[in-house]
Amino acid sequence: MAKEEDVKRLLQTIQSDPTVPANIKQQAQETLVSGPAYMGDRWIYRTVVIVLGLAVLITISGGFGLAFLGSQNYKMPPELVALGSAAVGALAGLLAPAPHQGNA
Repeated sequence: MAKEEDVKRLLQTIQSDPTVPANIKQQAQETLVSGPAYMGDRWIYRTVVIVLGLAVLITISGGFGLAFLGSQNYKMPPELVALGSAAVGALAGLLAPAPHQGNA
């Protein structure tokens, strides 16, 4: 992967530069090797999925509630449709498995 090579090249550049202080070199090593802190935190993803799921459920129940309370010529507000659609799309993006790249 090009990204991994870029990270390795950046880390080598930082490590070989004599003007960079030792503590900065150590922090760069830890950050670039381990990745962002949120990548390993499951609660962030769980919270996002719960909030998006609640947005979908509230949108659906709100739409039905407005339809039952409204007149015969009821049309769901386009803002409500957009909110529900965006939440469903975000959930699909988060929960779908990531495509794996082959070594071809």
